[in-house]
Amino acid sequence: MVESQRLLLVNGIKQMGLTLTTGQVDALMTYLGLLVKWNQAYNLTAIRDPNTMIERHLLDSLSVTPYIDKDHILDVGTGPGLPGIPLAIFFPDRHFTLLDSNGKKTRFLTQVKIQLELDNVTVVQSRAEEFEVKQPFDIIVSRAFASLCDMLQNTHHLCADEGYFLAMKGLYPEAEIAQLDSKMTEQIEAYQLSVPGCDAQRHLIKISNKPV
Repeated sequence: MVESQRLLLVNGIKQMGLTLTTGQVDALMTYLGLLVKWNQAYNLTAIRDPNTMIERHLLDSLSVTPYIDKDHILDVGTGPGLPGIPLAIFFPDRHFTLLDSNGKKTRFLTQVKIQLELDNVTVVQSRAEEFEVKQPFDIIVSRAFASLCDMLQNTHHLCADEGYFLAMKGLYPEAEIAQLDSKMTEQIEAYQLSVPGCDAQRHLIKISNKPV
C-alpha cells in the first residue's frame, strides 16, 4: 500500500512539472505517515484517507512552489503543516516559520521537524495578531487561515515592505476581494492552480505589500 501511495505522489509531482530528489520524496512519505498516525488521536485534518491526503494536502501544497521566490516565509494558520512542511522539504535553502495557535498541531509539527531533521523550519504556537518578530517575513502564505480581509489585518505587521501575501483558495474569492480597500485591490494578482487528482477549482491570490 505504501508503494502505491508513493507512486501516486511521484506521478503527481511529475504531472506538476516539479523535480524532487529521492530523499525529498522519502521525507514527504514520512510526513504523510506521521500525519496519518497522529490524525487518529489528535484530529489534525478531516481527511482520513492517505491517497486523498496526497492529492489534497501534499500536491496541493506543492502547487504554489513557482510563487515562492524569497527566503523567509511565514505559514500562518499552518494547522498540521500545510503548505509549510511540503514547501520546506522542497526548498531546503529557504526558511519557513510555521505559526498556529493550536497546541496539538504545534506539538505534531515539532515532532515532524525533529524526525525529518528540518533545520529550515521554526514552529511557533501563537495567534497571528499576537506574534511579534524583529525581522518581518518576505512572504506570508496561508492555506485555510481566514478571509483575505482578516488575513491582511492580522498579519500585516509581519510582512516586510516589498514582501507579499499568498492566500490559497478554492473558488475565486470575488466577495472577499470586494471587501478590501481599493488601494489594496490594485496590488492583487490571481493565479489558477492545477493539482493532479483534484477536480475542484484552486486559486492563489497574491497581494503585494507596497508602502503607500
